[in-house]
Amino acid sequence: MKLTSKKLALPLGPGLLVGLALFCAGPGGAQAQWPYVQQTTPMAQRNAMNLVFNQIKWFQNATRTAGSYGGGGYGMLAQQFQAVRDQYAGFKTTLNPQQLNNGANQLAELDSGLDIIAEAFNDYQTALANGQSDITAFNNLRQVLNEAMGVWAQEFKQTCNQLNVGW
Repeated sequence: MKLTSKKLALPLGPGLLVGLALFCAGPGGAQAQWPYVQQTTPMAQRNAMNLVFNQIKWFQNATRTAGSYGGGGYGMLAQQFQAVRDQYAGFKTTLNPQQLNNGANQLAELDSGLDIIAEAFNDYQTALANGQSDITAFNNLRQVLNEAMGVWAQEFKQTCNQLNVGW
């Protein structure tokens, strides 16, 4: 009898575990996990849009005043430019799926525009390497960044209007 009970106990153990696993994986046990979609509001979009415009103003102000900072002006411009990029990235997170879909091309162009503006920093380094004076190269950098950011801001505003941001 003892041998029989031990033989019966072995098959029951794995069977019990399988049964328990099936019970736990019932209708409520295994649910698909969907990615979290951040809910957005018109106010959140308006706030994010205004933060981008404010950062653009601070950046353009920095391009006008950076000459008085001497050698630290380049770093300040690079930091302010990165802040514009960061604010713009935050703005995009407030757009709803329909806005992202309808504005995909415009948003991609805005992204590319920031990449193109960033190339001005490389052009500055190249100008220095080619023997251009620091003052001349830096003044050119400031002018290019200021004008380019003005054009980018106009495109950003137009895109926001077309996507009904904040409505």
